[in-house]
Amino acid sequence: MNLSLLSYQMDLNQKIPAYFISKKNIVRLILFTAGFALLFINLYSPFDVRNWFGLQLQSQELLFYSSLIILTGVLVAVVSRVLLYHYNKKEIRTKLWAFLLIIGLEIIFMSLFYTIYESAFIKNDHRDFFEVFAVSLQNTALVLLLPYAVLWLYFSWQDKNHKIKELTESEESTVIDGKKMVPFKDEKGTMRISLILDDILYLKGTDNYVSIFYKGKNTISKFLLRNTIKNLEHQIKHLPIARCHRSYMVNFEKIKLIRRDKGIHVLEMDTDPPIEVPLSKTYMNEIFRLFGES
Repeated sequence: MNLSLLSYQMDLNQKIPAYFISKKNIVRLILFTAGFALLFINLYSPFDVRNWFGLQLQSQELLFYSSLIILTGVLVAVVSRVLLYHYNKKEIRTKLWAFLLIIGLEIIFMSLFYTIYESAFIKNDHRDFFEVFAVSLQNTALVLLLPYAVLWLYFSWQDKNHKIKELTESEESTVIDGKKMVPFKDEKGTMRISLILDDILYLKGTDNYVSIFYKGKNTISKFLLRNTIKNLEHQIKHLPIARCHRSYMVNFEKIKLIRRDKGIHVLEMDTDPPIEVPLSKTYMNEIFRLFGES
């Protein structure tokens, strides 16, 4: 897991990520938190329910009280997350500060229920209500926030990986920060480079390789891809990159003009200095049509 996530600076006024209201992640959150709590309040002394109530309980009693506590916590979490899910089902509306407030309220309500249980079932505990509530609040926060923090990082990491996978595996272009990205794959289907559509100029095929020419920083850059023009033509047919020659494809949005030079038609690209790409008779009508539409 990327440690840079730990230093992520949160904007409390931003809306919560969609993965917080995913049905699958809500179920994961509840089950993981319940399992974590049941394990630690029975095995790890700082969270031990016997310390919580200040009593020496037998194993069966301990299991009963801890199970009751966990069940109540699960019910509180289920109600909270179901309401959160339905509130944001059609559109994410909850701000991050409100989400953190919800977590705080979950802790308070769980602690309140635990204190009520203690008052109802533990008759030989002479501590007053507020003293027990303070202990319950402290332990509930520890038991709840640890799995919440772990899952928050995991969901964020999983979401980033999913977006990267979509970008690298999709045959369609992807929009990132308002810019359409075009993934180029080799002959084995592995994505080798993803370029901004507006930067792509033309493609030149030679045997089993394709040179992709695109705008770099103050220069024209080239990327050599092991594939064929024919394969790429099929992969990016949904884009404004069209075949103009047996060995060339061109981003027709970057065509500045079409001219005839010594009986040969050429496409002059909108670059400085101008780059010329050959236009053959086979593809002439289609390029003229696209050029006219653009």
